[in-house]
Amino acid sequence: MAEMTRMDPRHGYYLEDLSVGMSEAFAKTVTDSDILGFADITGDTNPVHLDHDFAADTMFKERIAHGMLSAGFISAVLGTRLPGPGCIYLSQSLRFRAPVMIGDYVEASATIKEVNREKQRIVLETVCKVGDKVVLDGEALLMVSRRADLINAAE
Repeated sequence: MAEMTRMDPRHGYYLEDLSVGMSEAFAKTVTDSDILGFADITGDTNPVHLDHDFAADTMFKERIAHGMLSAGFISAVLGTRLPGPGCIYLSQSLRFRAPVMIGDYVEASATIKEVNREKQRIVLETVCKVGDKVVLDGEALLMVSRRADLINAAE
């Protein structure tokens, strides 16, 4: 049985450490203060996120979290767990499948679909779920450094 490569906590995984099928996750319960903070930081003050009376008259019947807040949880997986610190986010496709409500426990996961060693790129399937329900899915493209490149740069 092969030994799993451990992530370097200061850098994350190097390209040589990555393989198709590797997966990581990040989870968080969405709070009212998360939504208010996201609106404040981004300037997205759409009342469907902030105004209970407005949201009650929508198809959702209550306030919903910003879709990009859930997408941010994917960024947390990529930037802290797989491939982790040091990776460069190049692109992300997103499909918003269902709303996220205040109090929902959102689990974001990323699974490597492709490793292109020549171009130093990886493609990951990205998914956010509340329970068994997919609320967001898509695909991310990242650049990951080679261990040798960093060792040579330090010399």
